Amino acid sequence: MRAAVLGAPIAHSLSPVLHRAAYRALGLAGWSYEAIECDETRLPAVLGECGPEWAGLSLTMPLKRAVLPLLDEIGPLAREVGAANTVVFSGGRRHGHNTDVPGMINALAEIGVPGPRGGPRRWPATVLILGGGATACSALAAVARGLGLAQATVAVRDPASATGLLTAAQHLGVTVRLTDYGNPVVTAPGLLISTVPAGAADIYAERIDRGYLAPRHLFDVVYHPWPTALAKAARKADIPVAGGFALLLHQAAEQVTLMTGKPAPLEAMRAAGESALTR
Repeated sequence: MRAAVLGAPIAHSLSPVLHRAAYRALGLAGWSYEAIECDETRLPAVLGECGPEWAGLSLTMPLKRAVLPLLDEIGPLAREVGAANTVVFSGGRRHGHNTDVPGMINALAEIGVPGPRGGPRRWPATVLILGGGATACSALAAVARGLGLAQATVAVRDPASATGLLTAAQHLGVTVRLTDYGNPVVTAPGLLISTVPAGAADIYAERIDRGYLAPRHLFDVVYHPWPTALAKAARKADIPVAGGFALLLHQAAEQVTLMTGKPAPLEAMRAAGESALTR
């Protein structure tokens, strides 16, 4: 069986390392996983070329929203968020899923933020999300579905670009307060989630260094280069940090289970990914 990750650019992706490690651990000798450069214009053709030998696809930017009209079925979570990062081929149909949300919930659980199984709430229920794209929509869903919160503040540069985010918020039943990216109204969030590229959150790193911003927990979705300036500043301030590798690992584990029908070998995947990052 074949599987792949699609995106543009895609050469840097760690997904092949994680999925191939899972196949080895599961004894799936006939399975392969590759990285395919693909943008929105090529996506219909690439999907059309996936025959019965294909198990599924992982999708990264800029395809998570573009894929929706090309799917036969969309899972409830992907529909709520307005983004699918996973396509599973089954019965001749294309099924869209979102594994970013459970990936985020599990990544947050690793640093003590209450996860799917609940747990004591030891932090204020205030969330500040940086960015308004597809990943921010998944972060909003993680806040709503995983943490049980009904509101969040989102810092964006252009409020007009947050239409998809606000639509997702309506579907999720979450109240969103938009704030200026350069001058956010929240200075002491219980949880700060950065969904912006490496370097774009450096101004927030400076604020943490100077004591102007004091989150209780930080989640930065970047995994390369790592650590980011934001993560370094948080660690210096003794703030628990979840990074993009934890997200990538947990969402990939969900994908492996969806595509193979078998429980994902999480620790084998973690070891392979950490080794690749070290190299």
